Amino acid sequence: MNRSLILTITSLLSIILMTLHLSDDMVRGFSQPGLDNFIGIAILAVWLYGTLILRDRLTGLIIMLLGALFAIGMPVLHLRGASIGEVVKSSGGLFFYWTVFTLGVTGLFSLILSAHGLWNLRRVTNSRRGTNG
Repeated sequence: MNRSLILTITSLLSIILMTLHLSDDMVRGFSQPGLDNFIGIAILAVWLYGTLILRDRLTGLIIMLLGALFAIGMPVLHLRGASIGEVVKSSGGLFFYWTVFTLGVTGLFSLILSAHGLWNLRRVTNSRRGTNG
């Protein structure tokens, strides 16, 4: 399996986990449902477009890299909170923690793969130009 396909799969998995996690945040009262959620919908739609349509282009790799940073940010934001112990012990706490933890894993893996893809794209572009750097 090539890295581009693996990156696409992990990015899609991160998008699915992010939608589940954001919904769980709303159910728990961490964020409020409302029209401002369209910002999140727009971000996830761009991330999905970059993953599926632009996956082998510079723009797609950058979008997936930014998405990976969002995914990595979820554990950083939530696991630093003082009430995380209470949340994990509450009803649905396993699901909450699992999505946060898994977002960190898929986000870090996507970050590595997208950075590798950007590096390879740079090398291919430079070799076509006849430069070494």
